[in-house]
Amino acid sequence: MTALVIRGGTVVTADGSRVADVAVEAGRISAIEPDLSGPATSAAAVIEATGMLILPGAVDVHTHTRVATEAEPDRFFRDSVAAAHGGTTTFLSFNNPGTGSSPAGERSLVAGLAEWHAATDGDSAIDYGLSLAISGRADDPLAELPATIDAGVATSKAFMVFDFRLADRTLFEAMRRMGDRGGMLQVHCEDPVLLDAGIARALARGEVAPRHHPATRPPYVEAVATARAIAFARMSGSPLHVVHLSSAAALAEVRRGKADGVRVTAEACPAYLVLTEAVYEEPDPARCAGFVIAPPLRAAADRDALWEGLADGSLDLVATDHVPDRLGVEKAAAADGLSFDRISNGAPGIETLLAVMYTRGVVTGRISIERMVDLIATTPARRFGIRGKGALQVGLDADVVVFDPAAERALRAGDLHHTSDYTPYEGMRVRGAVRDVLVRGEDVIRGGRFVGRRGFGRFVERRPVSG
Repeated sequence: MTALVIRGGTVVTADGSRVADVAVEAGRISAIEPDLSGPATSAAAVIEATGMLILPGAVDVHTHTRVATEAEPDRFFRDSVAAAHGGTTTFLSFNNPGTGSSPAGERSLVAGLAEWHAATDGDSAIDYGLSLAISGRADDPLAELPATIDAGVATSKAFMVFDFRLADRTLFEAMRRMGDRGGMLQVHCEDPVLLDAGIARALARGEVAPRHHPATRPPYVEAVATARAIAFARMSGSPLHVVHLSSAAALAEVRRGKADGVRVTAEACPAYLVLTEAVYEEPDPARCAGFVIAPPLRAAADRDALWEGLADGSLDLVATDHVPDRLGVEKAAAADGLSFDRISNGAPGIETLLAVMYTRGVVTGRISIERMVDLIATTPARRFGIRGKGALQVGLDADVVVFDPAAERALRAGDLHHTSDYTPYEGMRVRGAVRDVLVRGEDVIRGGRFVGRRGFGRFVERRPVSG
């Protein structure tokens, strides 16, 4: 017997859209046909979706979701619920410093993986996975990379900056070894020499408020590092994924790399597609600290260039770079004069990915609805080795979002479900709303309310990656 039939909605894939019914059996999509009224009569459940868009669940491959602690036992779970409310059915998290990783977990990739499993197993409401952070403080990360890939963690991330940055030679070797094993390195591309010089100059001038943050990280700091990472990928023959690309200058480097046959992909993040450097004019340092992210928000011309890159394929996907910082906790010291370089970098976004992309991309005509699905679901799943996810296709997991395109609302922090106490999109008017969400055919969100359960989410093993 068919477990479920979703009737009358517009089924959207990366290749096209059509009015069709969707049948689900044993957690997977069993049929997509113009009329499944016959199976619907005997189905265990029927969802009427006339006038709705039927979308594959979003796959967010870049989050810094924090694991539970004794003091805050619900923070990983709550952010997984927030993701579901926003139409995301699978997310990948990092275990970089600040997310709950211990010093021992930072020194050893294998220990870090075991520690993260212990902290997250049985905690998520939706499916989830891990991309390990390769710290410059690790004892011997190169020797451990093969074991982590064999354990289903096909991607890891290296930072060119911060106090746990990875030295260039080690970064290159990590990229090569991962590529040889079927994995892929993600790289935070900012040049440490230029960045450190810019910060030192600002601090020497007494320019310590959060509003001075972007001036120390101009686009060329990002572009130089992006070019170097692409050169590493060219020499090694390995795949590279450039995270949170924010500027036209860095995008130009990605375009050059692609044209030269380098196996490079790059992501945009919603904040860079909506906000600009104008937000740093906020006079209240406590509120301004909410926009301290790295790279920083850019000029309107950079924002527009990113949209063009998404439309023409130069940018491959969109992910949130969700950091559940709170103005009242992680960023609170900004109000007391803490210098911008010591303020926690990051902003929340795990619940607003689909809303922002639909409103600022599809509704405005910058991208098609099919391209949006490709950017936030299909390509992320394929590129990151997440099998069975990212598309509405017979045989794949029934990770389905029923989306009401006619709904309208304003984004308010008080209405969101994440563990942060603010949203960078406060007051932004958005079109569309998630009505229902299914993960592997099971209800997680129904009528806009969470009906899932803690621990339903499964850890997703990934290997190899695409490309």
